[in-house]
Formats: sequence, C-alpha cells, structure tokens
Amino acid sequence: MSTLRPGRGLRGLAGVALAGVALALVLVAASCDRSARVQALEPVVLATWPHDPEAFTQGLVWFEGRFLESTGRYGLSDLREVDAVSGEVLRRRALDAREFGEGLALVDDRLVQITYREQVAHVYDRATFEPVGRFTYRGEGWGLCFDGEVLWMSDGSDRLTRRDPATFDVLGSVQVTRDGRGVERLNELACVDEHVYANVWLTTDIVRIRTGDGRVDAVIDASALVPDDPRVLRNPDAVLNGIAYDPAGERFFLTGKLWDVMYVVRFEPAAR
Repeated sequence: MSTLRPGRGLRGLAGVALAGVALALVLVAASCDRSARVQALEPVVLATWPHDPEAFTQGLVWFEGRFLESTGRYGLSDLREVDAVSGEVLRRRALDAREFGEGLALVDDRLVQITYREQVAHVYDRATFEPVGRFTYRGEGWGLCFDGEVLWMSDGSDRLTRRDPATFDVLGSVQVTRDGRGVERLNELACVDEHVYANVWLTTDIVRIRTGDGRVDAVIDASALVPDDPRVLRNPDAVLNGIAYDPAGERFFLTGKLWDVMYVVRFEPAAR
C-alpha cells in the first residue's frame, strides 16, 4: 500500500492538467497554422482560343458566351465585345486619346470602365455601348470587379477598395496580406463568390484574396502560360493580365497584354 504525501498529489494533478492545457493549445495553434497556409494552385488548360495580339488587356469580363474587354495605352484604349472562340472583335468604343483604359466590371445592364490616372470611370449601356454616366474618384485606377453587391477596385497598392455600384462612393477598404505582409501591385480583378482573384503586376502570379479579411489563401502560378513568342518575351509590358470567370462552366479565362492567346483553365492543386 502506497502512501500519498500531503500536497504532492494535488501538485501532481495540477501539473497533469497544465500539461493537458498546453497540449491542447499546441494542437489549436497547429490547426490554425494549417488553416492559414497559402495553397499552391496551378492552371490546368482546357482549351486555347485566339486573342487579338494588339489588345493591351486591362479588364476582362465573361458574359453570355462573349468577352467584354477593356484595353489600355494612350490613343489606343477602348471598350470592346469579342467573340470568345474566334477572338473576333465584334464592336468597340474608343476612349479619348488622353485616357488610358483600365479595369472593367459588369453591374446588371451597365459596364463600368475605370481609367489609369484620369480619375474617371465611364458607365455604358451593356447592350449598346452608349455612355449613360460617369464617376470621378481620387488616385489611380487599376482593376475592377463586381461581386453582386459591391465593386472592388485596385490602385496598384496592397489595398482593395469597396465601392457603391450606384454612386461609386467608397464604402471601405481592406489590406491584402500574404503571410502577414502586404501584397502590392494588385492589378486586374475577378470577383468569385467570397474571393477576389488578382493579377500581380510584373509577375505570373494570381492571388486569391478573401474579401472578409484580405488574406491571400491561395497563389496560382501561371508561369507556364507565357507564350513562347518573341513579341511577348522581349516586351516588359506584355505581362499576364486579364482574368474572367464563367460560373456556369466553373472555369476561368486568362490572357495577357499583347498576347495572341486566351486560355480556358481550371485551377487545381499544384503538383509536387
């Protein structure tokens, strides 16, 4: 028969309890760490379609089997409707030569096209391309997308701004972070459910951003899609840019500035 010394048993039990709490905290921390990890994805090509090699793609929207596209460069910027499979430009509306076209979003039956440094957003009737209004804003315009409730806009920084689709008023903003650090040069955007997908200018990365907190929870490495074309490889401006989503087909469309190809893709976990 063993004898338990006074006080020692209680201390022993307390130690066991504390050890259990510590282990639980470690497990919780490990679980949080796993949930915070950035998923590595890659585009799996389903098809390739022609794309106008003179289009300096800045904004891309999929609508009823066609692309609505915003192109940039002073004197060459326009809004266009493009046949998806053939790449034929069906119609276009040129911007003023003093304006540089940027991101594009479809809000119900209206198209909103922002400009680079001109601080003007043009609003068009989707069916006719006729102007029906305009907004003004401060700062630069890079990318734009509509999530069904609000517009999300990038300006080249590490922040996304939420805007009212009816007035373009600022509703708030979120800093985009990856592993706790800001992600800058956010460019063309595509809104998909609770995420915004963003091209990162001058890279072949696309980041998937949670709209609730701005955290990047996945990175798509699209380096394999860069065309083996001297026009692209020798031009530092001919970068990956242009991302649209087809919810019915659950597929994405990717292209670049001055690229002659439009990729139809799905994003899947990267092979290791």
